[in-house]
Amino acid sequence: MSGEVLATFNRLRPRLTRIAYRMLGSVAEADDMVQEAWLRWAGADHAAVRDGDAYLVRLLTRLCLDQLKSARTRRETYIGPWLPEPSIDPVDALEEGEQLTLALMLALERLSPLERAAFLLHDVFGQPFDAVAEVLERDQAACRQLAARARTHVRAAKPRFPVTAERGRDIADAFLAAAHGGDLAGLRGLLAADAVLYTDGGGRARAALNPVQGGDKVARFFAGIAAKNSFAEPVVLYRGLIDGLPGFLCRHPDGTLQTIALLLDGDGIAAVYITRNPDKLRHLAAVGEGALLGSSALSNISYSRRHKM
Repeated sequence: MSGEVLATFNRLRPRLTRIAYRMLGSVAEADDMVQEAWLRWAGADHAAVRDGDAYLVRLLTRLCLDQLKSARTRRETYIGPWLPEPSIDPVDALEEGEQLTLALMLALERLSPLERAAFLLHDVFGQPFDAVAEVLERDQAACRQLAARARTHVRAAKPRFPVTAERGRDIADAFLAAAHGGDLAGLRGLLAADAVLYTDGGGRARAALNPVQGGDKVARFFAGIAAKNSFAEPVVLYRGLIDGLPGFLCRHPDGTLQTIALLLDGDGIAAVYITRNPDKLRHLAAVGEGALLGSSALSNISYSRRHKM
């Protein structure tokens, strides 16, 4: 194997990882697919490969499409709401247009695997439709239709009234203080009337088995937890972007980790996403040990850059 083969893969690895994560919503599965892509790339007939980048994107996407079939079967039996594994990415490390919020990734979950792939490859990662058609083994017209249908779902999930970076930080901080303090009035003032709470415990940690619908019910949910001291003296390990949304990584006195991400629409919180399943937080354990807190790229992530369509 030549050094050029390895260099090509290493140069493209971050982009392949982002594609795989957005396809699968799982950090661990994304890493597995990238590793499998490497093994196949290392054993390929490179003399017959005209464009190494296109070859690797095509290979990785097809691996993810196959993985999605089994992943969807597992999610049908998942206990409680399913959320993507939370990702803390330095936003400035992403190429323009590649940012996807957690809410938008959940919208992708409602798409077929082909719709999801067409949208991600074209709209997010900038692949031309002729390249998308080659990856998906469909004609260009079919790929355009797949992306158009996906685009409709994704647009419906975007906030109607996005907020500024500073306002987003203020709302997130106020929410955390109200939730931990059991401030029912404060929570009601922050949550939109139709706010929804999603808690992902996966049967591995305590969490609501169904989404909590309505701002008043969500406020009462957090006030009730605070009254039981479940949120007593949490340590905020990270304050910044969780999958493109303002949020936090917290450690509770019993050592458990959880992420909180907020979808903001104007001055109201439209949705709260909490991940408590320890299987989905293993890749963030280093934050709990302080390994990432020393990184200014992570601890000072800006809210300002947003997903662009």
